[in-house]
Amino acid sequence: MINDLWYKNAVVYCLSVGTFMDSNGDGCGDFEGLTRRLEYLHGLGVTTLWLMPFHPSPRRDDGYDVSDYYNVDPRFGTLGDFVEFTHSAEQLGMRVLMDLVVNHTSDQHAWFQEARKDRNSKYHDWYVWSDKKPPRYADGVVFSGVQKSTWTFDKVARRWYFHRFYEFQPDLNTANPAVQAEILKIMGFWTQMGVSGFRMDAVPFVIGAKGPKVVHPTEKFDMLRQFRELLQWRRGDAIILAEANVLPKTNMAYFGDEGERLHMMFNFPVNQNLFYAMAAGDTRPLAKALESTRERPATSQWGMFLRNHDELDLGRLRPAQRQRVFDAFGPEKDMQLYDRGIRRRLAPMLGGNRRRLELAYSLMLTLPGTPVMRYGDEIGMGDDLNLPERTCARTPMQWSTERQGGFTTSSKPVIPVISGGAYGFEHVNVAAQRRDPDSLLNWMERVIRMRKEVPEIGWGDFKVIPHVEKSVLVIRYEWRGNAVAFVHNFRADPLEIKLDAKSFGRHGGQLVNLLSNAHSRANSKGTHCMLLEPYGYRWFRVGPLDYLLKREEM
Repeated sequence: MINDLWYKNAVVYCLSVGTFMDSNGDGCGDFEGLTRRLEYLHGLGVTTLWLMPFHPSPRRDDGYDVSDYYNVDPRFGTLGDFVEFTHSAEQLGMRVLMDLVVNHTSDQHAWFQEARKDRNSKYHDWYVWSDKKPPRYADGVVFSGVQKSTWTFDKVARRWYFHRFYEFQPDLNTANPAVQAEILKIMGFWTQMGVSGFRMDAVPFVIGAKGPKVVHPTEKFDMLRQFRELLQWRRGDAIILAEANVLPKTNMAYFGDEGERLHMMFNFPVNQNLFYAMAAGDTRPLAKALESTRERPATSQWGMFLRNHDELDLGRLRPAQRQRVFDAFGPEKDMQLYDRGIRRRLAPMLGGNRRRLELAYSLMLTLPGTPVMRYGDEIGMGDDLNLPERTCARTPMQWSTERQGGFTTSSKPVIPVISGGAYGFEHVNVAAQRRDPDSLLNWMERVIRMRKEVPEIGWGDFKVIPHVEKSVLVIRYEWRGNAVAFVHNFRADPLEIKLDAKSFGRHGGQLVNLLSNAHSRANSKGTHCMLLEPYGYRWFRVGPLDYLLKREEM
């Protein structure tokens, strides 16, 4: 099968099966319920679904503690239900990505249970052990303030085992060739089940060296090439979307100089600086982050996102910048997490301000890469800070004003549905917004449709256009002789900006607005004078309307 680089112009939607739609009234979402909602997602304009973990699991970490990689958690259905779901998605032209969590397993996984009981078992070397308590047993914790160490003594094995995350998630010894072979087997199995690729969890930890003597883990990047080769052999159009919050100088090592490793990575530097820009009204660090992540192979792509299922990680910002974001979007201690991030959803972070929400989503859709949405963000869902850690932003989808928000008929949903207050299902739900032509949901549908008609963003080269207003970001794309430009005002005040028509290229004298009739024509001095409303944005196609129509006829 030919790899058509479909991910270059996709719209990705992330969801958890267990909190999306319950079909049988047991309080937990399932694949049958998700299948019933595929038409909704297709109508929204989604082209690719990313499923959070749905494997059998004790679910002490929302399914990221996997106990069986080759099955579906009975709470969500059966393998047959999963295949029926992928088939139904394919019928609608939608692809499916699934979480691949292979840095660690659950401590209840059969591999670990056998490993701890018998040192001579082949599975013993599938994990990372130490006979003595490592001197740096507390180094490298991921969940600061919650997690105390990365090594735990196992009373059965009478040895210490390594866990980068929680103690109930022992790390796999991914340097072991047998473990690498098993990972390839897992990937091959699910591609046969109909998935188009994987969102690979914690990639730097998967490929990093592990052991009691490791101080500065070195990455085995050839593992990424092996993963990609397997996908090319089994299903040529399957991809890996990597979670890798790394410094820009290492990006090419993850992508591969010839694009032979990862297909996609989330752009964490741009994400963090985007929130700083929204907090401070200063786009200059964001422009630098865009430039620092410009380099990538022609077949590779960035995943652009606002909020995901984890905390908003601000760890790469300077302390003063991070504090500025905390002050703006998470000023109270219970809004923050792990000493580095904010655990709120986007809508309450932005105070439910419609202008700011539109600005944020406009940026997600127009920054260089593929947009990745979080379920419920299309209706402005909120969070429940009474729930622990990241669970607060993982509440069930709010479909209607029916009992439990239309998610389930059970009185005991797997996670409480948000009820009451500004973000309760009584006020924020799909059914009400479907009927309101001016709702956030209908606005999202319109801009997603337009985004899919602007392939220059996913395929073209970009340039941040310089000007004097630090609170305004202007970016231009060009691809195959066509050009588009986007203007975003990060200030809470209206302002006029003047832009040189030449900076938009040969046909920059006229800019055709893609979202309204507010086109822009340069004056006699060759300058565009635009009045931007608070948090205003413009999507332009570059060139006079008659010229653009002629190009479309060619």
